[in-house]
Amino acid sequence: MTETSLYDRIGGAPTIDALVDSFYARMDQLAEARTIRAMHPQDLAPLGQVLKDYLSEWLGGPALFSPVRGHPRMRQRHMRVAIDSAARDAWLLCMRGALAETVADEAARQAIDEAMARLADWMRNVPDEQPAENTISQN
Repeated sequence: MTETSLYDRIGGAPTIDALVDSFYARMDQLAEARTIRAMHPQDLAPLGQVLKDYLSEWLGGPALFSPVRGHPRMRQRHMRVAIDSAARDAWLLCMRGALAETVADEAARQAIDEAMARLADWMRNVPDEQPAENTISQN
């Protein structure tokens, strides 16, 4: 018996697309996300595609990220960006809202949220008193 991936449980690529689009829309719209929005380039479309590719693979779907970009090394890729607890919380606020909007399977949504919360916490790389002033690239 094979276990169904989270990717398949949530509806595959269409749900990943909607999730990422909702995430970045929230980043643009929410005052609480202003700080993390400033870390990103004006045009979010290229980063959106990178995130879609990453989430596809991370959730057990097609490997779209690694063949093009290599091992994710997420923390290493973000080390040039100062990420404190406030940035983590803003990111999670946007992602949790997007998950609630796009993922109907409550158990899958909770599993993804828990894994993302651990990942977001692990991404913190500066003490909370240091401001986040760098920008994220598309790499």
